[in-house]
Amino acid sequence: MSSSTPLPSPQLPPPIAEVVNSFLQSAKDAFGPDLLSIVLFGSAAEGQLRDTSDLNLILVLASFDQAKADKLRHPLRVAQAAIQLHPMFLLKDEIPHAARSFAPKFADIRRRRAILFGDDPFASLSIPRDAEIRQVRQQLLNLILRLRAAYVARSLREEQLSLLIAGALGPLRSYAAALLDIEGRPAPSSWQALQLFGAELAIPDWPQLSARLAATQETHVSAPGEAPRLFFPLLDLACRMQSRAEALSTEVRHESV
Repeated sequence: MSSSTPLPSPQLPPPIAEVVNSFLQSAKDAFGPDLLSIVLFGSAAEGQLRDTSDLNLILVLASFDQAKADKLRHPLRVAQAAIQLHPMFLLKDEIPHAARSFAPKFADIRRRRAILFGDDPFASLSIPRDAEIRQVRQQLLNLILRLRAAYVARSLREEQLSLLIAGALGPLRSYAAALLDIEGRPAPSSWQALQLFGAELAIPDWPQLSARLAATQETHVSAPGEAPRLFFPLLDLACRMQSRAEALSTEVRHESV
């Protein structure tokens, strides 16, 4: 699977952009020529950053030197206190292995990335289709099992159930985008991918449900009595997506025979 074109650098809210730019400069100062690229990925790269969203960066390095890394410790703590900044420190030589080992994550990076510094390290990234299908299938099943356990443990308090729903939507959107990409039907955004699956898989009252899910993800709260009515259709959607992934896996096995 060849790489897509990077997205243009998004217009981040000014307070967040100020923190990000300060951290980028600190990273350049700390690592010097060992810092090859800085890549923004996920919802922030799409220009869909919410107040509750993480801001995900990859710092691609030639080497990870202790003395240089130590210089970035304080700037990172400052940035993490100000915004939900989550950096990944990845050596350039590790990229092919990381893409095979964490295929869905790097497929998502391939789809939703903006280059903030340096060259595009994922310009020719290839992600094995069978590895991505296998891992998406496993991750969907893991999400389903975790959601069921968390419902029993936390749903006595609706505010905790609302948080559970909000937290599940991000991964589920990414898995929806991955499945469509595997099927050769890439969506313009991960949210649109989830919208398409909800419609295709015939989730009852999907337009109204998706609007309420989006509101819950935005605010991390739902109307009184609403959270259980959102949770079980969301769980059903995850189960139907996992069945779709199982079907893709079966197709791949048949193709290899």
